[in-house]
Amino acid sequence: MSYALEVRNLKARIDDLEILRGVDLAIPFGEVHAIMGPNGSGKSTLSHVLMGKTDYQVEGEAYIDGVDLLSMTVDERARAGLFEAFQYPTEVAGVSLEALTAEMAASNPDDDGFAERIAATTERLDMERFLDRAVNVGLSGGEKKRSEMYLLGVANPKVAILDEIDSGLDIDAVREVAAMVEALRSPQLGVVIITHYSRILRYMDVDTIHVMVGGKIVRSGGPEIAEELEGAGYMEYQVASAS
Repeated sequence: MSYALEVRNLKARIDDLEILRGVDLAIPFGEVHAIMGPNGSGKSTLSHVLMGKTDYQVEGEAYIDGVDLLSMTVDERARAGLFEAFQYPTEVAGVSLEALTAEMAASNPDDDGFAERIAATTERLDMERFLDRAVNVGLSGGEKKRSEMYLLGVANPKVAILDEIDSGLDIDAVREVAAMVEALRSPQLGVVIITHYSRILRYMDVDTIHVMVGGKIVRSGGPEIAEELEGAGYMEYQVASAS
C-alpha cells in the first residue's frame, strides 16, 4: 500500500516536557483519517512537528509519499506536498485571494495544471465573490474555512492536515466545510482531520478514526469510535494512559 503520510515512533519534547511519546500513523492516498483526543493530548503538537515548527526536539521518522519529511525545511515540506489548514486562519491585509493564488502559480512554473485548478476550484467552491477580497479579512468563521479549502484545492498537495476546521462554526457551516472536504477528496491526496468532537465526522465518509491520549495513538478503528467518544468521553483512555 502506498502511504501519503507515514509516521513511525515520533517523539517530541520542549526541554523536559515530553509531549509526543511515540506516535505511529499511516495515511494511505485517497483516505480521510481523523485524530480525536482531549485538550493537551498532543494533536496540535503533531501537526506542528510535521509542518516543521522549530520549538520542539524531535525523534523518530515521518515520510510524505516515502520521502523523509523531518530533514526538510518548512518551505521544502510545502513543496513536497504537505498542506495545513489552520484552526484560526490568518488574515492577510492588503493581499487579495486572487493575488495570493497568482503568486502560488508563479512560484510553481512547472505545474501546468495550476491555472486549470484555480478555475475548477473557484467554480466548485463558489469562490468568485471572494477573489478580490483581502485574504480572510472581514470574513465569518465559515467563510475563512471556505477560503482554506479553496487554497487546499488550488495547492493540490499530497497530504492535507486540517487542524480543528470545525472550531467556532455553527451547524450549517460545519456541514458546508464537511461537504467541501468531501468535494476535494482525491486518489492522490491523504487527509488528516484533527478534532475534539464527532459532529463534523457525521457529514463525512471517514475511513479511520485514531484516538490520541497522552502523546500516543491509543486506539484506531471505524466511524463508530466517534459516537462512542461522544457518549463516554476520553476518561477511559486517560486513565489507561496514566496507569
